[in-house]
Amino acid sequence: MGGTITSWSQSSEMVAQCSRVSLREESHESEILSVNIESWLSTKTSSPLVSCVNFGNGPVRADVISWFEVEVTKDDYPVIYHDNFILHEDKGVIVEKRVTEVTSAEFLSYGPQKEPGKLGESIFRKTKNGRIFEWKVEKDAPLCTLEEVFRNVDQSLGFNIELKFDDQIVYEEEEVSRLLQAILKVVFENAKDRPVMFSSFQPDAAQLVRKLQSTYPVFFLTNGGCEIYTDIRRNSLDEAIKLCLATGLHGIVSEVRAIFRSPGAVERIEESKLSLITYGQLNNVPEVVYMQHLMGVEGVIVDLIKEITESVSNLTQPTEGEEKGLFGEGGKMQLNAKPQFSKDELSFLPKLIPELIHS
Repeated sequence: MGGTITSWSQSSEMVAQCSRVSLREESHESEILSVNIESWLSTKTSSPLVSCVNFGNGPVRADVISWFEVEVTKDDYPVIYHDNFILHEDKGVIVEKRVTEVTSAEFLSYGPQKEPGKLGESIFRKTKNGRIFEWKVEKDAPLCTLEEVFRNVDQSLGFNIELKFDDQIVYEEEEVSRLLQAILKVVFENAKDRPVMFSSFQPDAAQLVRKLQSTYPVFFLTNGGCEIYTDIRRNSLDEAIKLCLATGLHGIVSEVRAIFRSPGAVERIEESKLSLITYGQLNNVPEVVYMQHLMGVEGVIVDLIKEITESVSNLTQPTEGEEKGLFGEGGKMQLNAKPQFSKDELSFLPKLIPELIHS
């Protein structure tokens, strides 16, 4: 779970500093479960990190930002973890517990420990189809709390804190407030001058964290209708716009396929003075990134940092004397071209990749 945000538009200072998120692949087995602080401190290139490329009137600038999911343990400690459940083996039987139902001490007892050579109980994962496997990666590190991340990661590294909630649970506002207050306490005690933003797929959590504080921007994460939920606020970009406008959120982070299915939503989001960033596997295709640039999307989240950065850098600086058309000889898309399109022409662009949009 890592990626790059490539941003090409002029945003407000707050959004430019804070609106960074990372590609999430809910069903991919190589996701990052937790933050590897050691890699953060040594190389700043481990997969929980996000390199953000900004495009304004000046030269391309790359920043590094981290996006991670935060949950709150039974004893009110915010911890970094991707899944709603933590699985371990007890006497040959796989035991499954919600992260919110274990204490911080129990949570931190799983997996590698801080003491050299010491290992806690092995962590297992369950895929969407129910398959269970032991969690093994090439380079692992101990589980950690949100406070540890704030204290041990370089202050210049910005954080996008995703507020993680279980889609299968209907939360009372009092419970959501309790969880958010625990997170906010750690943030306000440790953030100092670090750029921070909040984001969430849970509409009520996004709305409430906006009410509880006005220091940091809040973004609504949405599949934009690529998956259907019982909560209609999660099922379209127009619903996302309504939520943001009604609750004072700063912007939307959308699955890229939703943008191509409803290209007109990009203009509506811009007219609503909301920021728009996209995520998804399609963002690893340079032509798809370029299309979004033409459509007016402010930033994209990608895995292929170097390739996409170079492509977007080229497309923002047309070759001198070159005809500014989208397609060159042989019908090949010219990434260094930056043509101007009418609304009708822009609406045609998504039709070029329908098999990808609906996959």
